[in-house]
Amino acid sequence: MSQNDFSDLDRFDRAILRVLAGDGRISVTDLAREIGLSKSPTQARLRRLERDGVITGYRALFDPIRLGLDHVSFVEVRLHDTREAALAAFNAAVAKIPEIEQAHLIAGNFDYLLKVRTQNMADYRRVLAEQISTLPHVSNTSTYVAMQAVKENALGDVI
Repeated sequence: MSQNDFSDLDRFDRAILRVLAGDGRISVTDLAREIGLSKSPTQARLRRLERDGVITGYRALFDPIRLGLDHVSFVEVRLHDTREAALAAFNAAVAKIPEIEQAHLIAGNFDYLLKVRTQNMADYRRVLAEQISTLPHVSNTSTYVAMQAVKENALGDVI
């Protein structure tokens, strides 16, 4: 399969991905029944999708609210240097901050959009002051606090 070529996936591959997005712990037998193939071809397809890097891993999903992590902020970050070395330094430093759930390089009026998850506003202010603001090449930040998650889905809805 060529890299980034969604068209290489047939309907059974897509069905496997949809089912796994909803239940990553499903047995191969149940997966086969769900997609309408026998166990052996389903298992072969699953191994191929893993080998080709379409399936990159399996993990547990947690309820952040039950874990006391219901404060979500989105942070626009502007850098004073956007050359490759500066971006690489910023990216490496961001990867070390556990409260940053997502980081995206943006084409627009700012350079990065970060999704930050903390326990409360005081915890967020500490993360912003002590960690985000001290990241390499940060010029300034703007914070937007999420009031409610209206939609968050797995990629399985797209496939």
